[in-house]
Amino acid sequence: MFSVLSYGRLVARAVIGGLSQTDSGDYSLVTARCGFGKDFRKGILKKGMCYGDDACFIARHRSADVLGVADGVGGWRDYGVDPSQFSGTLMKTCERLVKEGRFVPGNPVGVLTSSYYELLQNKVPLLGSSTACIVVLDRQSHRLHTANLGDSGFLVVRGGEVVHRSDEQQHYFNTPFQLSIAPPEAEGAVLNDSPDAADSSSFDVQLGDIILTATDGLFDNMPEHMILQELRKLKNTNYESIQQTARSIAEQAHVLAYNPNYMSPFAQFACDNGLNVRGGKPDDITVLLSIVAEYTN
Repeated sequence: MFSVLSYGRLVARAVIGGLSQTDSGDYSLVTARCGFGKDFRKGILKKGMCYGDDACFIARHRSADVLGVADGVGGWRDYGVDPSQFSGTLMKTCERLVKEGRFVPGNPVGVLTSSYYELLQNKVPLLGSSTACIVVLDRQSHRLHTANLGDSGFLVVRGGEVVHRSDEQQHYFNTPFQLSIAPPEAEGAVLNDSPDAADSSSFDVQLGDIILTATDGLFDNMPEHMILQELRKLKNTNYESIQQTARSIAEQAHVLAYNPNYMSPFAQFACDNGLNVRGGKPDDITVLLSIVAEYTN
């Protein structure tokens, strides 16, 4: 299940996999998304932009393009709570704030903070936990601003090599940083991190740069070299090519997640922590694949 969002007339002057070029005009993102829910939800896109307990958004404002992914913590299901409600509402709130212009491109942590506190003040009770990753492209400055809380994340590829990658945040093995809203009687007993704890970064991007933003379902099942191998298939910047590559990456991760004989990055991490684990990690997978392109109204 996938779809593509296009933003006006976007033209890339760079050749994918070759040398990126610089330009004095505004930049924008051409973005495709693909995802799979695990187990009984696989292949089903819930209302909005949710794959299983994962959620995402793609929003545009006159000053910036903004992307986000969130991974709802599945353990809440044991208490009768749908984990996708928290991640989905968080991403929808981020999207609305961006479209309303209630954000600063250079401060993606601010988007996350404002959205989270709006959820806390919501009159309708909402319980759950989620990781989150926000990526903002400032059109005029050509800078990418990021905020990552937990084990979702992003990578930026230029000339076939990873030039920037988010840092994973874990309290301990398989327990990522997360935003949470717990019932009053459970406050203090549920892991909850502040949005300010998100790891943030800012750096320049170039025309033709590839930005891959995804939940841990991708990174736990596909090592960097496999992702790069798939990205090399992206030969041009038309929507169909980006869409096809996003789908190829998500599908491969989905297949590997159910391979019991595969030594996945998650299994390797588990072994490093003294656990005898082999195979992929069945999980929801969400992939947003973007190309930095020249923007024209």
